[in-house]
Order: sequence, then structure tokens, then C-alpha cells
Amino acid sequence: MRIFDWTWYHPNPLKWLLWPLGVFYRAAMGIRRVIFQVGIRPVTKLSLPVIVVGNITVGGAGKTPLVIWLAGELQSRGYRVGIVSRGYGGSAKEWPQRVHTNSDPALVGDEPVLLARATGCPVIVGPDRTAAAQSLAATGQVDVLLADDGLQHYALDRTMEIAVIDGERGLGNGFCLPAGPLREPKGRIAKVDAIVINGGGWCHTGAFRAQPVVQRLYQVAGSAQKSLEEFHDTKVHAVAGIGNPQRFFNLLEDAEIHVLPHPWPDHANLSSEDLKFDDAHPVLVTEKDAVKCRRFAHENVWCVPIKLVFDADDGERLMRRVLREL
Repeated sequence: MRIFDWTWYHPNPLKWLLWPLGVFYRAAMGIRRVIFQVGIRPVTKLSLPVIVVGNITVGGAGKTPLVIWLAGELQSRGYRVGIVSRGYGGSAKEWPQRVHTNSDPALVGDEPVLLARATGCPVIVGPDRTAAAQSLAATGQVDVLLADDGLQHYALDRTMEIAVIDGERGLGNGFCLPAGPLREPKGRIAKVDAIVINGGGWCHTGAFRAQPVVQRLYQVAGSAQKSLEEFHDTKVHAVAGIGNPQRFFNLLEDAEIHVLPHPWPDHANLSSEDLKFDDAHPVLVTEKDAVKCRRFAHENVWCVPIKLVFDADDGERLMRRVLREL
């Protein structure tokens, strides 16, 4: 969807040409939500609490890092956490699918494999998130469920909704698709239980703020580690197949690294050729891309892991709200 970025996130009169389509899309989404609310289509309620983490914009906002953070916080308090996701990009023939740390991202999707490795939680994916959630609940192995990117999946009842907003982009021009980046009208965020703003300067009353912080880089196909500072003033190839590749490039440039950017569509299927260049510069990739590259990455490919760190006491305040809902 990057072809629309200039229209969505910069002043551009083209948005008015697309505005009628946006109005139609907004109406269709509103009708869809009402259909579930009034019971025309069934809503499945599980016997355990469900926390949905999602956003109302297209593209990456930081949902996966927040799910990882939430899983860790809940586990530290004694909860048995399970995670469900759509498994976008997965080509498995049967769903739902259980995801393991060594699962093939081509079959189950890149983000679920990352979630399984980062949290150690049971992860089940499937295009039908309700079926995936029922399958995971039936195992008896979990007592709270996190739904990654399920804000618009109204067929699954939820105990709590958390919306993640990219603080650098905000809500763009405020229009719905395709005139703007919104999956639902911007008023939707007033109905969620908590809003987490990921970086940037966008503001919303009562929101919780967090910043993406780089952890130690690790060799994708090896065991070596380096700090981000060791790449200071170094020219690198930055490869990113995520919703907002520029966010990754900016993160590296802020560390005074000379970035040769190589943006790819979200969930792109990278190959060994996509990591080879006619020079000896290091190649830096996102964690989501690293899970797809382990089999063929050369020794100079490094993963840049990100951790969400909340401002001041925002993390504790968010967890108090989560625990109150549970």
C-alpha cells in the first residue's frame, strides 16, 4: 500500500478524488460492525478472557512488539498466555495451525513464528481467528488469550481492546480506505479500552506512550552479537519487508548509520538474492524478516531486534488496566 503513502500522510488533493470510495468503505465497515452487534452474525464468546491488540490503520504500527510485551508481563504475573493470529502469508493447506519456534514462516506466516520464539507461548494461527482461538482454548494450556491484529474480527468476543497507533504517522489524513489509511473511522479509537502510541509525537488524551528501543543485534545465520553503536558511521544495506519500512530506516539513521534502503512489501517472501549486494557492507534486517532468512542468510546479515519501552510509569498503568479487565 506504499503507493498511497504520499496521499495518506502528506497534503495531497488526490484524497478528494478518492473520498467517495472512502465514504462507501466507511459505510460498509459500519454496517458490518452493526451486523455483529445486533446478532445477525454470531459472535463467539470463549470461556477465558481475550485481549485484542490491533489498529485502525493499514500498515505496521507496532502490534507485534506490544503483544510480545503483554505476553511477558502477564507471564511474570503467573498467567498462562496463548496467542492467536491470522498467519498472513502462510500457505498451509489446513487451518488452524500450531506454530512452533522452528515452524516454516512460508506455511504459517512470519509474525507468528516471531511471536512463538519471542514469548515461548502456545501460538495458533488461521484465517478464521475464531476457530484458531477455540482450538487454543480447547487445549487447556492457557488461561488468557492475546489476539494479534484482531480489532476488526468481530466474530470473536473480547474482554479488552488495545489499539496501537504509529506515533510518527498518527491517523494520516483521517480518511478511510482508499482515500486514507483508516480501516475504520477515526472515532473507533474512542471505543477501545486502551490506546498505545508507538514512538513519534502524535498525541491522544489518556493514551499510553512507548518507544521502540533497539536491543543487541545478532547474526541471523550465526551466533555473534553486536551493539547498534558498533555500526555507527557505517554504510549498511537495510532490508525491510514490513508495513512501514521507513520507520526501520529512520531508526537506523537516528543512530547515525548510513542507510542504503531496500523497502519490500509487508510479509514479502525474501530470497538469498535479496540479501546479496555488489559490496561488502553489512545487511541489517528486521526481526520479522530475520525469521524468513535464517536458512539462506550469509554471515554479514544482522537482525535488529526491537523492544517496546514505556514512558515513565505508563507500562505499569497499562498493566493495572489490563489486570482490572481480567
